[in-house]
Amino acid sequence: MGRILAIDYGKKRTGIAVTDPLKIIANGLTTVPTHELEQWLSGYVAKEPVERILIGLPRQNSGELSENAARVIPFAGRLRKLFPGIPVEEVDERFTSVLAHRAMIDGGLKKMARRDKALVDEISATIILQSYLEQHL
Repeated sequence: MGRILAIDYGKKRTGIAVTDPLKIIANGLTTVPTHELEQWLSGYVAKEPVERILIGLPRQNSGELSENAARVIPFAGRLRKLFPGIPVEEVDERFTSVLAHRAMIDGGLKKMARRDKALVDEISATIILQSYLEQHL
C-alpha cells in the first residue's frame, strides 16, 4: 500500500503533504525550494511507496486557470515522465491559501508565525490532500 502525496507548487517554494500508509490522514510533510523539487521527489519516492501524486492546479474564482498554471501543467508532465508508474493528477486548489491562513488563525498561531510562507504552502498542500481524501476515499 502506497501513500498519496500532494504538492502545492509555487514559483519559489513548494509545499508537500502525504497520507499515512492506510490513506486515512493527510499530514504536512515539508516545504522544498522549487528548483530542488524533482530531485527531492525522486529521493522520497525511492524511500517511500507512493501510489498517486496530486498537484494543486491554480484557478481563479471564475474557474479559469491562473497565472501559475503555466508552470504547474508542464511540471505535471515532467513528473509523469519521471515516475511513469505513478498516476499524477491535477486537482483544483482554489482557496487553499485562504483556508491555510484560516487554519493557522483557528490553531492559535501568532501573527509572526502566520507570515511564514513555507508553513502556508505546507498547510495548503495538506488541505489539497485532505479535500481529495474526502472526495475520493
